[in-house]
Amino acid sequence: MTAFTVSDFDFDLPPGLIAQHPAPERSASRLLDGRAAAPVDRSFRDLPGLLSPGDLLVFNDTQVIKARLFGHKPSGGKVELLVERVLDGGEVVAHMKASKKPLPGTTLAMDGGFRATLLGRWPDENGRLFRFALANDAGHDPHALMAAHGHVPLPPYIEHADTADDERRYQTVFARHPGAVAAPTAALHFDEALLAQLDARGVQRASVTLHVGAGTFQPVKTESLADHVMHSEWFDVPEATIAAIADCRARGGRVVAVGTTTVRTLESWASTGLTRGDTAIFITPGFGFKVVDTLITNFHLPKSTLMMLVSALAGHGHVMALYRHAVAQHYRFFSYGDAMLLDRSIIAATP
Repeated sequence: MTAFTVSDFDFDLPPGLIAQHPAPERSASRLLDGRAAAPVDRSFRDLPGLLSPGDLLVFNDTQVIKARLFGHKPSGGKVELLVERVLDGGEVVAHMKASKKPLPGTTLAMDGGFRATLLGRWPDENGRLFRFALANDAGHDPHALMAAHGHVPLPPYIEHADTADDERRYQTVFARHPGAVAAPTAALHFDEALLAQLDARGVQRASVTLHVGAGTFQPVKTESLADHVMHSEWFDVPEATIAAIADCRARGGRVVAVGTTTVRTLESWASTGLTRGDTAIFITPGFGFKVVDTLITNFHLPKSTLMMLVSALAGHGHVMALYRHAVAQHYRFFSYGDAMLLDRSIIAATP
């Protein structure tokens, strides 16, 4: 088996191909059909005809929270928090940007009139994240405070400040469980009309939850994949979804994961038997898939763990060729960009 390094997942991407805004309509994006040796350029609205009755689409129904918070230290210095997860008792875990990190016990004055008291680092005293207690005089919980005063946590490669349109479009139409700081972007292409066409086609639907963390945008800084420490995210696989997968298998349908977060969730469950908890699964070429047959996914950052995941599923050489085609044909990249459709390859470890 080839020993891949991070450099094997690099590619040249003109900055102008990074989508800064969504397509005018969700399902109006392009779809690169990469299931065969030769790529086919399609519209995302073609998807119902590319799936078969009895196939099972599995979505991530997480809801993006307005996790970016701004405020000031007692000294007057600016501080920015990006909430990674909400804990019990009004506490949150967050990334913190400040010219000088405040000491534990410091209370920050946050925009919107609430307070954030620094309790320490997380998950331990050497952790890279920080634990805060959020509070205001009205006793609102963190979700209410973020909904009222937070900002949409747009990815670092989107260069404009969040707007009302981002609040609507950086969210799937079926988001149900708040907790993500990044959208499951492949699912952003689905609208109610397209879902209705899929229903009419006889394509079944199920959902899982994975609260996408900011770590999804972190570059892999080690050349050896084995040295990379994967970020952890909370997931849940409902019993109804497990039953739907069993039914799909029984009727000979395909399990179609909508997005890499759905892949990570399903394969975490299949690998461990756990239906909920934290996962730090790192899927690289050579991984033995147990659930996912087909993947709908956006185009990902060079050298990212997501490039490694799609290469594990569809074959490294095939995926890199598809990316070269996408660049040449001016597909739109990343969160607000276009999508592609991939099947699992039996030779996915071969470059």
